[in-house]
Amino acid sequence: MSTLIERLEAWASAEGEVVTVVFEQPLSPPVESAVVTIAHAPRAAANSADDEIVALVAAAANPADIRVATSDRALSQRVGALGAAVYPAQRLRDVIDPR
Repeated sequence: MSTLIERLEAWASAEGEVVTVVFEQPLSPPVESAVVTIAHAPRAAANSADDEIVALVAAAANPADIRVATSDRALSQRVGALGAAVYPAQRLRDVIDPR
């Protein structure tokens, strides 16, 4: 996961983007970033990271300013209903790790 976070850090710094990445459970070993907010679900379970993403979008002052990178149709529908935009996960992957 540290490679993912390093790539997100480089992209966020270069593009001036605010990035939060959400995992099902805390990373082990822990990974810290000054650029990327690293979050995790309060309890590891199926779809718990998705639920945490939805909670973060719902709590945002302006969900329309949020883009959620996912290839999960159900998560796309849930965050879209709250006003967030959905960014295909593969497109983000191509941006942060061009081949």
